[in-house]
Amino acid sequence: MGVQKDSVKFNVGGRVMETTATTLANAGSNSMFGAMFDDNWNLLLSSNKESERFLDRNPDCFGILLDLLRTGELHIPPNIPEKLLYREALYYGLLDHVRAAKWGPFDGNRLRLSRSLQGQAPGDGTAIRAGPDGGCCVAHGSMVHVYDWMLDEHPPLNLDYQRVNDVGWVDSDNVVVGVSERLGRGDGGMGLFSSHSGELRYKFQVCHENQVKSYTAGALSFSSDYKIFSSCKGRSNEYGVGVWDQVTGKQIDFFYEPLGWSLGDADKLQWLEGSNCLLVATMFPRKDNCYISLLDFREKKMVWCWSDIGAPFAADEKRVRDAIAMEDNSSICVVNEFEDLGFMDLRSSAATSIRWSSRWSSRSRLMKGKMPEEPCYPKLALHGGQLFSSMNDCISVFCGPEWVVTSRLRRSYGGSICDFSIGGDRLFALHSEENVFDIWETPPPPIL
Repeated sequence: MGVQKDSVKFNVGGRVMETTATTLANAGSNSMFGAMFDDNWNLLLSSNKESERFLDRNPDCFGILLDLLRTGELHIPPNIPEKLLYREALYYGLLDHVRAAKWGPFDGNRLRLSRSLQGQAPGDGTAIRAGPDGGCCVAHGSMVHVYDWMLDEHPPLNLDYQRVNDVGWVDSDNVVVGVSERLGRGDGGMGLFSSHSGELRYKFQVCHENQVKSYTAGALSFSSDYKIFSSCKGRSNEYGVGVWDQVTGKQIDFFYEPLGWSLGDADKLQWLEGSNCLLVATMFPRKDNCYISLLDFREKKMVWCWSDIGAPFAADEKRVRDAIAMEDNSSICVVNEFEDLGFMDLRSSAATSIRWSSRWSSRSRLMKGKMPEEPCYPKLALHGGQLFSSMNDCISVFCGPEWVVTSRLRRSYGGSICDFSIGGDRLFALHSEENVFDIWETPPPPIL
């Protein structure tokens, strides 16, 4: 790298500041300052070497960002609004530097509560989904509120009084929303919306016997090859899981549920990249019994399935509330209403030979008699080799081969946690009573 130590002067909003080419090169080639260097990182001098480069921007923010490039540390004085600094960093192409200095690598055991935001409509939160850039969207009733990574709210998505069942991010610019069908209106299903403007870009249709059908879209999942999966429930045999191309919006496949199974009501879908299969889970209270299966769309069959029908354990204690596949461990983790964890072996593929090999924790003995009257059901998430499970107003972090509890995240304001999501180096937790959501972040490691 041929960086020189030439001094460079800037006149920013009337204030003159001087730095070196070495400091500016730390901004990288994708920044505004990268255009000041050639391919060998030699400073491109102006015709008058001593001239000042004028920038009609905020000088205080420029000084903070310049110090960030010098030291790698971010110090924001109390008199500087963070959002102002973020917008200035966006102008200079330094947002990634700000994020790296503000947050460390995601670690559930080091998460700290950053802030909490009050929702728009208390008490009816449905889902929260973290965006790929550190923002999130919150669904409640027939509305979806979208926040960017600076936690500025964008125009909401109004689904015209249709209940939102799930939301998923295609990318930082687009979200997919699944809603319930309204009888007599024929306007259920899924739509792709702009996360910035709230504009409906197109609807995902289900065709059955060459006719377009209205349907209820339930759980959503996405694959790396731009496919969207959704559980679907219609009125004319459209029960199962549909597949769409997220680029064109066209339906490309449909897996009709076999007799005795419940795919169209599924409340959890998870695409497994390693096995090219889709986890489909339908759980209590949506159905009286729990159904978990892996679907192979290439061979059009279930390659793994389990149901609690006829299970020997007591139904009240071992009802499955959520499930998540753990490909690295060849297992599926399930959780009951007491936050007991169970594990099922995925290596037994034939339905007749599946054995319930759950290892339940003993915390249910401690929780009996202490459950709230209307608890939020536990939810599971897996991130970076760590397992997360929500329970009342707390999220537990499990680590290691035995999945022991290593930390707990608790925030009392807002009641029980009805949903949480991890993405963009943040964990978002949505509370049920006040529709408050919390933002948890990992602080950066100390600079030695």
